[in-house]
Amino acid sequence: MANKIRIGIDLGGTKIEIIALDEQGAVLFNQRVNTPRGEYQGTLQAIGELIAQAETQLQQPASIGVGMPGSFSPGSGKVRNANSTWLNGQAFDKDLQNHLGREVRFANDANCLALSEAVDGAGAGCHSVFAIIIGTGVGGGLAFNGKVHHGLNGLGGEWGHNPLPWLEKQAYPGPDCYCGKQGCIETFISGTGFTQDYLRHTGKALTGEEIMAAFDDGEPEARECFARYQKRLAHAIASVANILDPDVFILGGGMSNITHLYDHLPGLIETVIFGGEFKTPIRPAKHGDASGVRGAAWLW
Repeated sequence: MANKIRIGIDLGGTKIEIIALDEQGAVLFNQRVNTPRGEYQGTLQAIGELIAQAETQLQQPASIGVGMPGSFSPGSGKVRNANSTWLNGQAFDKDLQNHLGREVRFANDANCLALSEAVDGAGAGCHSVFAIIIGTGVGGGLAFNGKVHHGLNGLGGEWGHNPLPWLEKQAYPGPDCYCGKQGCIETFISGTGFTQDYLRHTGKALTGEEIMAAFDDGEPEARECFARYQKRLAHAIASVANILDPDVFILGGGMSNITHLYDHLPGLIETVIFGGEFKTPIRPAKHGDASGVRGAAWLW
């Protein structure tokens, strides 16, 4: 009997990545292609072609898991809240399964990050893992005992569109968010929120990398901006710890690669968390950018 092979698909707004893992998690196949932006049928076709290429090379069929933006509405069964907007309102799960002629499992991309790191990453051996994506936007994912927690409404771990807690008076009510509200966590602690905060305070439009270079050079404005960012991220994490108190927090996305980020977070969290104690480890994703696609494979 052939070893079980798991294929994962990470469907992003700019690229589609496929990975094939053996039973021990070793990579057997990996490839990326550009996402056919705005083309729903083209997206189905691109995924099908990647799977066909992988299985041809592997010379055997595999299970298929897909990590995707947004989630499926429990009412309509269609995609909602996806920043890849051409997926919204589509029965993506049914359409892809019909296109491939087999069962496929689906999860939000942040939940795939949580699953990947819970299975064999920075959260391996932990009962509860809360994964945080801090990139262009903000996402969150939950895994319990190595399994994704989707939630009754498909919103498990979705914290980015809650209001930022303990917001300083001068920042209230916060920036407008695309979701229609103000002051969402995403508007402050995403990479976009970081650069927009610097722009608001200095009038200078810099990338995150440029701001951190200025930080390393000792620029006061950059240091103040990063201090605000760390404080706000700490407040957001503390609010999750007060409710869920997971065994570990895992950070992914572009902002998670800033090593300075981990220096003062625990102490800042203790200033606002209930009881004033915080012992939970905060770790970068062990598998980095590959965590999402690996987690999609581990859906089986």
